[in-house]
Amino acid sequence: MIYTTISGDTFDQIAKKELGSERYTGELLDANPEHLHTVIFSAGQELTIPELNNEDDSSSSLPPWKRGDN
Repeated sequence: MIYTTISGDTFDQIAKKELGSERYTGELLDANPEHLHTVIFSAGQELTIPELNNEDDSSSSLPPWKRGDN
């Protein structure tokens, strides 16, 4: 999937918005090595949003407010 940045976007904001958590910032960086040194994006940059394998991501290890079962 391709994400087009808006002015002021950062990798951690995009990871949260598109992948559900800032903890996926590393995966987002790995998928976009050409932007490794970008801290704040200008508008119109295209980033690859990686497919995540969530089989190892057990929701039972998440705090209750992040599980979505409230």
